[in-house]
Amino acid sequence: MLLVEDDPGDVLMTKEAFEEHKVGNRLHVVSDGVEALRFLRREGDYVDSPTPHLVLLDLNLPRKDGREVLEEVKKDESLSHIPVVVLTTSEAEEDILRSYRLHANAYVAKPVDFDQFIRVVRQIDDFFVSVVRLPNH
Repeated sequence: MLLVEDDPGDVLMTKEAFEEHKVGNRLHVVSDGVEALRFLRREGDYVDSPTPHLVLLDLNLPRKDGREVLEEVKKDESLSHIPVVVLTTSEAEEDILRSYRLHANAYVAKPVDFDQFIRVVRQIDDFFVSVVRLPNH
């Protein structure tokens, strides 16, 4: 799983949520959109990176924002099959609509409360890892 998040607090909360839920997937973290695309395309330092089964993507990122990342991923034939869940603080209708128009697989507003955040991460994991059938890479 790839987490694309620039806020260290949110990264820590996500890692803790994974540990709390005992998520079996390895969590890789990058902090901006440029690094996310390098990771996904296995460029530079990421040449040996695995293809993630799921991307958790924040929208407001430095260098290249999440909307641009989402658009590039979904237009790239070699990446478009990877589910992308937008996990962001924005509850703006325009962000939700634009994300789905760019083919996000889901849009989730980050809860501020840690316990609720853990529940959300658990539900995302349960759905995309246990319920949904994904293609083998």
